[in-house]
Amino acid sequence: MTKRLRETERLRKIVEAFPKVTVTVLGDLVADEFIFGEISRVSREAPVLILKHQERSVVPGGGANAVSNLADLGVNVLPVGVVGDDEPGRLLLKAFRHKHVPVSGVLKDKSYTTVTKTRILAGMTHTARQQVVRVDREPEAEPNRHLKRELVLAAREYARASDVLLISDYGYGAATPAILNAVRYKGGLRGVPVVLDSRYRMLEYSGVTAATPNEPEVEAALGVRIGHDWRTLCAAAEQVISRMKLQSLVITRGRDGMVAFTHRHKPADIPIFGSDQVTDVTGAGDTVIATFTAALAAGAEAEDAAHLANYAGGIVVMKRGTATVSQQELLQALDQAPPATRTH
Repeated sequence: MTKRLRETERLRKIVEAFPKVTVTVLGDLVADEFIFGEISRVSREAPVLILKHQERSVVPGGGANAVSNLADLGVNVLPVGVVGDDEPGRLLLKAFRHKHVPVSGVLKDKSYTTVTKTRILAGMTHTARQQVVRVDREPEAEPNRHLKRELVLAAREYARASDVLLISDYGYGAATPAILNAVRYKGGLRGVPVVLDSRYRMLEYSGVTAATPNEPEVEAALGVRIGHDWRTLCAAAEQVISRMKLQSLVITRGRDGMVAFTHRHKPADIPIFGSDQVTDVTGAGDTVIATFTAALAAGAEAEDAAHLANYAGGIVVMKRGTATVSQQELLQALDQAPPATRTH
């Protein structure tokens, strides 16, 4: 058996083990709403298009999209978060139940507004729809003290029964560094690994196992410009690993794929799977963190987990809207092309 065949077979065994693992997701649960319309005419009131409404859909976004991706990968997933007593919150819970995801760890509160991102897409008959505007509805404040205490208790209870804890922090207050510290207080996690996806404040977390930021997030956190400079990228990664005390770090780079950094091996520069002419990047980061976390939970080394996350990312960006990748799609991708790395 050749080296490439051995690598592919190793990755297949990891994916096939997904149904045997459990992941707790502590995250900001978001409802992604899509409103589709056909261009009717130009308004007489203002120079804007009038759209004839065609359809509407609401799907899990943010941390809820990470949950949805884990479920479709076959993983046993336990979500912990907050939704409001409103239609978007009810639709998120309905989507979880439809995928047989337990919802007892999702707190429902009348004083909280479910984070909802509404994308309005327009097009002509037989043409691709284009996003013309996005409207975000957000709670006026973070979850209150009582809700945060309940989040800590639920996350601690579920994480202890899980192989990995995934933190999906979109900045809305349900997955903050303080909440994670409270979950871990006095050995609360009992050694369960923690994987982090934080949009705005990853350096405020310390002692997590792994993180999967994109390159702009690393640049913003460190105040550097990476561009196409390999040495600058590696130096930035070393700084992030040191400051956060990480065991591994994956930096996603859009059409340039991703790079996996660990203490034991040299960086693995992984080219994008599939076409670089993407259809939609909405939620792709959630797919990456979900697949990477699932693989770690199944016992994969960080580089193998990154390869699988790269396959999943390459699949999902060819789908429109907030989408997921299934276990079967991942296995089919492995059959299409062996894992690849670039040399430096």
